[in-house]
Amino acid sequence: MRPDLPPLSIGARALLAGATFVLLLAATSALGSLVDGAGWWWLCGFITAGVLGAGLGLRALRTPAGLVPVLQSAVLVILLTLVFGGSTSFALIVPTADTVERFATLMAGAERTIQQQSVPAIPVPPLLFALAVGVGVLAIAADVLVQLVRRPALAAIPVLVPVFIPGFILEDGAEVIVLLFTAAAFLVLLRLDVRVRRRAELAHPDTGEDAAVVVAPRRAPLASTIGATVGVAGIGLVAAAVLTASTPSISQSLLLGSQSTGTLFSRGVSPFIDLGRDLRRPDAVPAFSYTARDGDRPYFTLLTLDRFEGEVWGATDRAVDGDNTVDRMPRPIGLDQAVETAEHPIDVVIEELRTTWLPVPYPTASIERLDGSWFWERESLTVRSVDASTEGQRYRANRLVATPTAEQLRSSDLLPSDALSQYRALPEDRPAVIAETAAAVAGSAATPYDAAVAIQEFLRGEDFSYSVDAPVEEGYDGGGFDVIASFLEVGEGYCVHFASTMAVLAREVGIPSRISIGYVAGSPTDERIDNLSVVQVDSHDLHAWPELFFAGVGWVAFEPTPGRGVVPSYTRPDAAQGPTSPLPSGSAAPQTGRPELDPDRGLSAGAVGATSTAGEVWLRVGALGVLALLVVLAPAALRLGQRWSRRRRARHGPGRAQAAWDEIRATARDLGAGGAETETPRAFAAHVAIRPAFDGDAGAALAELRNAVERERYGPPAEADPARLTADEIRDAVHDVRKALAADAPPAVRLRAVFLPASLLGPVRLRGRGSPAGA
Repeated sequence: MRPDLPPLSIGARALLAGATFVLLLAATSALGSLVDGAGWWWLCGFITAGVLGAGLGLRALRTPAGLVPVLQSAVLVILLTLVFGGSTSFALIVPTADTVERFATLMAGAERTIQQQSVPAIPVPPLLFALAVGVGVLAIAADVLVQLVRRPALAAIPVLVPVFIPGFILEDGAEVIVLLFTAAAFLVLLRLDVRVRRRAELAHPDTGEDAAVVVAPRRAPLASTIGATVGVAGIGLVAAAVLTASTPSISQSLLLGSQSTGTLFSRGVSPFIDLGRDLRRPDAVPAFSYTARDGDRPYFTLLTLDRFEGEVWGATDRAVDGDNTVDRMPRPIGLDQAVETAEHPIDVVIEELRTTWLPVPYPTASIERLDGSWFWERESLTVRSVDASTEGQRYRANRLVATPTAEQLRSSDLLPSDALSQYRALPEDRPAVIAETAAAVAGSAATPYDAAVAIQEFLRGEDFSYSVDAPVEEGYDGGGFDVIASFLEVGEGYCVHFASTMAVLAREVGIPSRISIGYVAGSPTDERIDNLSVVQVDSHDLHAWPELFFAGVGWVAFEPTPGRGVVPSYTRPDAAQGPTSPLPSGSAAPQTGRPELDPDRGLSAGAVGATSTAGEVWLRVGALGVLALLVVLAPAALRLGQRWSRRRRARHGPGRAQAAWDEIRATARDLGAGGAETETPRAFAAHVAIRPAFDGDAGAALAELRNAVERERYGPPAEADPARLTADEIRDAVHDVRKALAADAPPAVRLRAVFLPASLLGPVRLRGRGSPAGA
């Protein structure tokens, strides 16, 4: 018997490589429900073709088998350099130190984009890089299993990775059509492998004195093989469907981003609580600095809250649109062309602010010089990234300054009842004092604008004062309706309470409103750049303010918080004398409250990154742990299935002695007790029988199995040989031999045999040409 399987021709290897390519592409299609567009799929196809083609070419050049996967890895690096290296590479394909650094940056960005994006994800460069690396590694693994190990059935292990991923993220898992194509491609691979093996055996028949002399088997009818193939396909599809349906779907906040992950603040009340804690920190943390040629001192918006979750404010969950790049941003919603506008450039340098939301003035016309992929949201024009953060960014925001007149604001008509209804919605169950206050303060106003100004003047009046301590001491911190009711009674609070109260009172009288969270203008420093004063913004400049919508002008900022920010000029008595800016702008330094508190308390605005609750973190760790456990247990599961199949054949099927002998040889190989593959059953038995554990019953059982397999291979048919062992006798003999083999092995070897069975990596026996099935 030959020590190796018959070699394959280059044509046969090309067929197997082609089938592996189709299988990987079909499996990769399962990610289509997670990633937007189709360009990423073509990239995966290019990488897969390059890796598999390199392996085929290397084998055609008779490269040593063990060296092929190493060289395929080098080809993968070259392909990644060609696609992602850009100017960092030499001759486009040779990576340099800069290329390695770029790859590290892309991989870090991939981790962020997986955390920050929701489904379907935008295929930004870091995500494409991660997909290319992943499919390249899977291609190498599949190629090794199909071409080197010659076990194409094991190729299902890497192929199942992209097929199972949607089941962890989406309720429905992968699409059924993808499962069908993947199963079909897998069966084609198995069928082609059988065909090329048979052709190779015919082309390289056994010769020499050691060649097995066997009786040729009868040919199985074509219909039976088709039936078996259809049966395997049906079982595979049912299993895939059951696995997909039963796999617990994990929230998008765990694997492909969340509705809040990556923001400076969490959702709901948390933005208010975190903002208050930062304001109460005794030592300010630098956030960013900026210079403005036109002397602008705008507010910088990070996040907009526009809806209620229960009785607290939250941000509407909107998917990121990959077309909304910041090189050009649209005109704000509601701003008529008749309103005069101008662009003012503002150069921003981020210092210790780390978040995925970019601080920009509202509205901004365009942003330049950003690193990473950044996109604007249509309703609020807030800007966020799916693969980067603000850390270390230096950019130019071209602020769009609109100058409507006070009369334009005052003449704005009340919107129809169904217009912007989401910005006027209020929960039904809210304290009566809110509606009563709105009616008393703004019920008699002639226009919506007059009502808004009246609400602002009421909150800035002598009945209210600024305090970051009172809400905590009195137990009403946050922005819920009960908090607003308490605030109206106590009359003390900070920007969160003033902003949420004005926004709710505005909705009570029918004015659309929302809350912006960001930074006030900051404080000028003595430093100058290009003869422009550098303005410093720190964590004590964090602020919340209301924005109200007026037809023809759009969203307009108000400042109801006394002692903070700048009062908009269009709310002052002389506002009607000329054009005004709908956004606060001025040089006055804001007042801040800085009481003595524990400096380590709260969530620092300069140090927060992507946040999640402790429960989400542990659930994510648990999910990844389960996935890792499945990968670790996969070889053991495959080996257990193989043992179960052989036991069934040894009890019910033809060739029962051969099935039992196969299991003995596999067990010996797993435990490091097997002889050479060229050994006959008699030589193998003699090699094993010298072990101490085989003195006695185990040795006799081994001899019985040896005789049984020899009689089955070379003796008369079973019906003419009454001396053959029964199924029960074979089962008992296998049990005794396996027990003896395990007894001779150290505990570490037995553990390795369970979780890393060596018998899965190569043949445990050799079949001679013309041997019966199962021989």
